[in-house]
Amino acid sequence: MSKSIKIVADSNIPFLQGVFEPYAEMVYKDGLTIGRDDVRDADALIIRTRTKCGEALLGDSRVSMIATATIGTDHIDLGFCRERGIEVHNAEGCNAGGVMQYVFSALYGTASRKSIKLDRPVMGIIGVGNVGRKVEHMAEYLGFEVLRCDPPRAEREGPEGFCSLDYLLSSSNIVTLHTPLDETTRGMADEHFFDMMRPGAFFINAARGEIVDESALMEVIPKLGPVIIDTWNNEPDINTALMDMTDIATPHIAGYSYQGKLNGTASSVQAVARHFHIAELYDFYPEYDKSEHSPVHLDLKGRNQGEITSVFQYNYPIFTDDFMFRMNPGNFEKMRSEYRYRREVYID
Repeated sequence: MSKSIKIVADSNIPFLQGVFEPYAEMVYKDGLTIGRDDVRDADALIIRTRTKCGEALLGDSRVSMIATATIGTDHIDLGFCRERGIEVHNAEGCNAGGVMQYVFSALYGTASRKSIKLDRPVMGIIGVGNVGRKVEHMAEYLGFEVLRCDPPRAEREGPEGFCSLDYLLSSSNIVTLHTPLDETTRGMADEHFFDMMRPGAFFINAARGEIVDESALMEVIPKLGPVIIDTWNNEPDINTALMDMTDIATPHIAGYSYQGKLNGTASSVQAVARHFHIAELYDFYPEYDKSEHSPVHLDLKGRNQGEITSVFQYNYPIFTDDFMFRMNPGNFEKMRSEYRYRREVYID
């Protein structure tokens, strides 16, 4: 096959180098540095959230395909892409298992550190898509009562099984965000949102930073229980004053499981391959050491809170990530690009 296709890719996407080389000219650059000159004669981009795709980047390019190895698309101007006929593909659900693992490692870890007994916990899940469903499944397996707020799903499926945001906030002692970032969710967690939360409730954001009004959160932290933040406004230049007030702070790595990265890269490669009719890669999936990196099965039935805490912390010692981040928050991007991916956990 002639290498008439040019693909510009984020050099931090794992398992990608060497895949397209037999079929395309490949250019690898750090996602933050991909610029207009790099993409002018490119046919496709394979990116993460750090590459902002809109007219400023793509205005005079011939790009016809953008694949992002992430679940979110808020870094891509979808309207512009529609107008220009640019196909956009995201790796929907790729990191759901990793985020679920993060949520429960953080939840049980902070409960243990602060001697909080999770007795008949009520978990409010805001956004019950691919990630939220995984969190819901684990919560129900562990005996939590689960409240769900997801207006788009409620509109499609009917209101049964869903509740209003205000009801969820006033009734839950754990609130966890799993919504996409769009104009309906930007700044959603504002002063009213936090006023509605119960005193002592956990607050977890492993979705997108801009969903939260950080000033409003800082004002209410003395009222709340443990606050766990993985995603921030203005990444990588985060609010260190807020970081100092949290119980767990991490640099946007909640979904950084080994399986999540395999899934994200596979999804992007397959989408680009189909766009350019590279049949040899239609079913691509990275090779990996299955014995060392396969998911870990958890059997938590009948275990008490202390035992469950130990199991989660053994499989993902989240406080190590928290400690390393606090030591040097200026290394936000370096920690993400050099992160040692963890194995996911799963239940039957």
